Amino acid sequence: MSRQAPTAQQTRIGPRSAGMSMTPEEFDTTTTFDDRYRYELIRGVLVVTPPPGPGERDPNDELGYLLRRYRDDHPQGSALDLTLPEQTVATAAQRRRADRAIWAGLGRVPDPEKDFPTVIVEFVSASRRDHTRDYEEKLREYLAAGVAEYWIIDRFRRIMTVHRLTPGGAVTLVVQANETYQTDRLPGFALPLARLLTRADDWSRKPRRRPPAPGAG
Repeated sequence: MSRQAPTAQQTRIGPRSAGMSMTPEEFDTTTTFDDRYRYELIRGVLVVTPPPGPGERDPNDELGYLLRRYRDDHPQGSALDLTLPEQTVATAAQRRRADRAIWAGLGRVPDPEKDFPTVIVEFVSASRRDHTRDYEEKLREYLAAGVAEYWIIDRFRRIMTVHRLTPGGAVTLVVQANETYQTDRLPGFALPLARLLTRADDWSRKPRRRPPAPGAG
């Protein structure tokens, strides 16, 4: 059974608040979230998760770098209005936490609270639940909300699945690890998928640090 939302006098919202019942309005106006965690509102229930690990953050940072370099250096880079990591996205009654949001073609600085992203990017996590969430649940919600493109970057399957919303309906494209993706939404921008996968691979190869021996200083 889900718990009720806290009153204004209650303490900061964090992991112990998971499962709490909230309305979208309560979620949107809450200012007491513990910013060490991620928050989503799914079917009226608050979901609290730890931040993504370095195997997701590093390739996400690399993508942000490539996008900003395109914006600053490419003759058509002004097509990119803004890109933000870890962005809360409102979809109907849900509040999703997207790994990266991209706004393009507006010709102005967007208002993230009002302007729905042009492109949403998710980096797939290892668990089956997260896999279902990224490939199925978020796909339905993002397309229903009108996203132009949804990129699912899967370091485990070593592919990027792109869902494009066209006048004739949704179109799906699978980009292989050795391929480069281009989109009319960002003319002239080229995304070599291998570059992002390499950043994720660096973390999977890092040796785990052993705990210190008892009594070691």
